[in-house]
Amino acid sequence: MHTDLASHLHTPACNKLIEELKACHENHAFAKFIGICNTIDDQVVKCLKSERIARSAANRAKARERQARYKEKLQQGEAN
Repeated sequence: MHTDLASHLHTPACNKLIEELKACHENHAFAKFIGICNTIDDQVVKCLKSERIARSAANRAKARERQARYKEKLQQGEAN
């Protein structure tokens, strides 16, 4: 099961792979059940994982900035 595959949520590279996977599923209605689209699916999973890891790293960096600002304000408040 994948996350939401809406195009506005992903990079152009992942969107291209998602479109290929959808096309494979449409073109091979029954063969998809025996794994004919698995290689494309694996590529989509890897791409989505790399996006998730990058998003998590960015969120951690933002959190560190917020925490540093909060700590600075807290120290300034104590000094005054």
